[in-house]
Amino acid sequence: MKIKSYFQGLELMQTATPEFQVYFNDKTSNDFNTLFALIPLKKRYFAAGVPGSFQGRLFPRASLHIVNSSTALHWLSRVPKEVGDINSSAWNKGRIHYNNASNEVLQAYSAQYVMDMEAFLLARGHEIVCGGLMFILVPVIADGTLVSQTGLGLQADVSGSCFMEMAKMDIVDEAKMDSFNLPMYFTSPKQEKELVEKTGCFTIERLERLETVFPLASGAQIISNHTRALLEESIKQHFGFGDNDLDTLFDLYSKRLVDSLPIFIKSEDKSFQMFLVLKRNDVIMAI
Repeated sequence: MKIKSYFQGLELMQTATPEFQVYFNDKTSNDFNTLFALIPLKKRYFAAGVPGSFQGRLFPRASLHIVNSSTALHWLSRVPKEVGDINSSAWNKGRIHYNNASNEVLQAYSAQYVMDMEAFLLARGHEIVCGGLMFILVPVIADGTLVSQTGLGLQADVSGSCFMEMAKMDIVDEAKMDSFNLPMYFTSPKQEKELVEKTGCFTIERLERLETVFPLASGAQIISNHTRALLEESIKQHFGFGDNDLDTLFDLYSKRLVDSLPIFIKSEDKSFQMFLVLKRNDVIMAI
């Protein structure tokens, strides 16, 4: 009788307070130890790390109920090959991004984003249970807007001009500079909705426009620090920079942002964060 009462009590506890398993995903090159050290000891969930690219499968079929992707999907799985090919019409000489570049460069970036986003949606479509939800926060630019009309474009242009200045100072090899491109693409609400509908795994339950992606008015130094945290390892690997070279680069970046910020603070920034809630359909897609 006591054993029966024990199990009845256990079942009641499980019904009243469900247990949650939370999986944190990042690439293998990032430091999971730092992440785990920051997780509160008295958390009310179980935590685990899952290394790997989110553009591919990470979990067993129908094993997830809720997925959250926050300000990550603008990162491409790789820089489009064409933009670094001297024999390609999309060769992006003298620039590090598609902002203010030729239409061929823009199309190469867009095509890479489409492939990556379709892979992401199809992978999550397999992993999320039917009726499960996915929350996405992604930086976008307004429909029909050029990235050069945004704070995102401003930062890319300022970054590129700093690398060119470093080349003039013989700190950066010009050929190395020409082969360096940022693996970032900023979609539009229209393109994002089309991709969700095309893959067919999800229905858009909610779509909202949130605050500006980068708070330009917060100051050049804050933006510079944020950018350095994001790009430092990529720059080190490509150019072989030490700390002194990085300090030179981002000091220059901060100064040039100071000169450029007033223009964008006074004008309307046409980039923003888009929040989507997607519900998993019954459709099973093949990967």
